[in-house]
Amino acid sequence: MQDRYAGDVGDFVKLGLLRAISPGRRLGVAWYRFPDEGHNGDGRHIGYLDQRLDYEALDLKLFYHLKDVVSRERSIRSLLPVLDATASMDKSLDATGVPAKARREWRERWFSDVLEPLSGCNLVFADPDNGIIDDQDRRKGSPKFGKQMPLSEVRALASGRCAVIYHHNTRRTGGHDAEVDYWLGEIGLPGFAVRATRYSPRTFFVLNADEEIEARAKAFCAWWSGMKVRMHY
Repeated sequence: MQDRYAGDVGDFVKLGLLRAISPGRRLGVAWYRFPDEGHNGDGRHIGYLDQRLDYEALDLKLFYHLKDVVSRERSIRSLLPVLDATASMDKSLDATGVPAKARREWRERWFSDVLEPLSGCNLVFADPDNGIIDDQDRRKGSPKFGKQMPLSEVRALASGRCAVIYHHNTRRTGGHDAEVDYWLGEIGLPGFAVRATRYSPRTFFVLNADEEIEARAKAFCAWWSGMKVRMHY
């Protein structure tokens, strides 16, 4: 997640999902905060805020909060007031200046710092910039590794509780359906995915969900179907 994304259509969907499934739960958010980049147009998808009649009915409070965020301060922390979160961690994943050989240990300390404040939460959300990746060691020395969440961190975050993990779909061979199936299999935990494909292909892996959270996710997908949101088992 990057500050420059705050309030875009991706946030509208992700925060809408969290607001739908989290009532009565102790929600914790691991933002996987990465420094703002300026090499592409990501984060500019805010035109939906000018289409009030199409979007405000989905979640009135959320719609107007994000409209205010975009007009005032686009930052990760500006999103929190619309979430009833028990804990939030936005410690930066900027490894600039960390020697390549030290980045593995640095990342381990970072993740340990993330887990600690979320320990009392029974529902957690992780928002890595690009999503899930495998645990190959060769990746861990790259400064761009901060944009990804390796499988080991996915499993650790979901241990003993429900976890929702963001993933931005790629051009993986076989298409997006096969990609989602692949990661569900690799994660190796009970779960399903909520897919959001309007504007750009996003997937939210919902792991270790109980019947209530699954029912809430189904209801969310039905209500938000106009945003091309659907369940994927």
